[in-house]
Amino acid sequence: MSPKQDKKQIVESNAEQVIVTAINLMELITETFDAQTAADLNKRLINSIKTKDPRKFARGVSKIEDPRHTRR
Repeated sequence: MSPKQDKKQIVESNAEQVIVTAINLMELITETFDAQTAADLNKRLINSIKTKDPRKFARGVSKIEDPRHTRR
């Protein structure tokens, strides 16, 4: 196998793992928080990835202080 092919496989494998993990996280967010909070956090997650800025998501999580935003 050529080095290019190895890198291609590494990229493909890593991308698949990241995507599956992101989907699982979005599902967990949806199950854990009320609809409005979950929508905001999922939007922030996507934006954080697009802009390469994890602080955007972290700010959203840190704003959640009220237990009413959490599903029971």
